[in-house]
Amino acid sequence: MNAEIITIGDEILIGQIVDTNSQWIGKELNKIGVSVYQISSIQDEEQHILNAFYEAQTRADIVIITGGLGPTKDDITKKTIAKFFNDQEVVEYPEVIDHIRRMFKKYNIPYTKVQQFQAQLPSKARLLMNQMGTAPGMWFYENNTVFVSMPGIPYEMKGLMKHEVIPRIQEQFKLPFIIHKTVMTYGQGESIIAERIESWANKLPNFIKLAYLPSFGRVRLRLSAKGPEKQVLEDRLDSVLQELYVLLSDIITGHESGVSIEEHIGNLLKDSGKTLCTAESVTGGKIASTLVSVAGSSLYFNGGIVAYSSKMKQDLLGIPDHTIKKYSVVSAEVVEAMAISARKKTNSDYAIAVSGNAGPSSDNTSTAVGVVFIAIASAKGVQVKEFNFGHPREKVINRTAVSYTHLTLPTICSV
Repeated sequence: MNAEIITIGDEILIGQIVDTNSQWIGKELNKIGVSVYQISSIQDEEQHILNAFYEAQTRADIVIITGGLGPTKDDITKKTIAKFFNDQEVVEYPEVIDHIRRMFKKYNIPYTKVQQFQAQLPSKARLLMNQMGTAPGMWFYENNTVFVSMPGIPYEMKGLMKHEVIPRIQEQFKLPFIIHKTVMTYGQGESIIAERIESWANKLPNFIKLAYLPSFGRVRLRLSAKGPEKQVLEDRLDSVLQELYVLLSDIITGHESGVSIEEHIGNLLKDSGKTLCTAESVTGGKIASTLVSVAGSSLYFNGGIVAYSSKMKQDLLGIPDHTIKKYSVVSAEVVEAMAISARKKTNSDYAIAVSGNAGPSSDNTSTAVGVVFIAIASAKGVQVKEFNFGHPREKVINRTAVSYTHLTLPTICSV
């Protein structure tokens, strides 16, 4: 069962907004056994939209469309869909008008005739009631293909997917199971790992696919199994995973259970009743931002200090001036002092500290561009590790914001 996702909107193509809808829809479809064959972003232009629909119909069982359902002139998706299905009749849904009136009254917004257009759908469409907004979704089924059109506003789209689209897909189609297992490795590159497990990978059954997912300093190995019998898939995946663990026992750091690394850290801290804080320089608060993106992080994250300049390192963290002058702001000695001070000031069990030179120039340090020091302080002492992330600036900052986990996880897990 294949699906294609089409996002409509010039604002996506010019980079004004980021298409997060496709990523979310892809995950939700995958959960119910639907594979996404292709994702396309197209402009608000009738012929472009029609061409995309014709092409999608030839290769997908389900076509998911987002965007272009507003009441303004640049929102042409509804009219174009009607043309695609050769549907010149319009049906007006009183329940949609009532819903819009209630919504507008709640927020003291005057109802206008323009909004009535939202309640008018092509006659071949099945109404998908949008409880979160004014533009309803539409469901079409023709030539053995389902077309679903939804508004592009993320929270409206998600509501329609959860309460209308997913249940209808599950009701209409007999879907296979798709199961993913992801192993995390650290310390070796993709090509080296591929060479080490080549023989094993060549023997995988045809219903199990292997994907290499390299990122900053680590490689994830994802095994995906697809078939009609869930238990058969799970048993076979467990078997090949055991073989993989034997082959890569020296670099496997764990498995991904569907939660982010920040959620994993948070769960470990909650389970142990411990707390964490950050002291950041080169990352400017990015590590703290990722940690607090997890719901419930206030249970274990005490706070973060951004001490970017030398003066702030002295004023906020009490780093002695002579330490900075002797070793420079980017040094093991300074980042160690940052971690110790932050842990003490926030009364935390653990403190992460980072300082580095992201470039492009060396500024007030003799340390080479790309060099970063990361420290974690606990009751047992301080661990410091030096990294060299090279160029450019963005890469250095992003890799630092990920690499802190290489010290944090082992330290927390050792408790």
